[in-house]
Amino acid sequence: MDKEYFVSINNVSKELGIPAYTLRYWEKQFPTIVHPTTGAGGRRYYRAEAIERLRKIQDLLYNRGMTIAGVKKLIHNGEFTVDGAATVSHVVAKKPTVVKQKVESFDDMDIVSDTIPVPKVNPINSAKLDLTIGLLSQAKDLLE
Repeated sequence: MDKEYFVSINNVSKELGIPAYTLRYWEKQFPTIVHPTTGAGGRRYYRAEAIERLRKIQDLLYNRGMTIAGVKKLIHNGEFTVDGAATVSHVVAKKPTVVKQKVESFDDMDIVSDTIPVPKVNPINSAKLDLTIGLLSQAKDLLE
């Protein structure tokens, strides 16, 4: 694609499979790397390099599971490049696994790397469990 060729926002939207309103939102979120030229009547036109940056943002958000804030951090740290996927691989590789377990309060959690809360696991004391079950049974009997 010729570097001086301009593509309308509608054509970029169709090419990337992203709604035009999403592209306009990305302009606001990433103003330093996504800035189309505006023509008559405020119509947006993108150069080829801007489209490549949009493709990279799309890949990071939709395929690699990054957030808007994560992409902003890459841009701020100077790690956002269109051609080098290696520059973001270390960030994506650190994505923590999510522990699916009900937690009653933040006091019941340990904070581990990347500030992901993980519930504390205490060994089960069978004597306390039997006592608790007995007390609940007595409470049930009183309520009936």
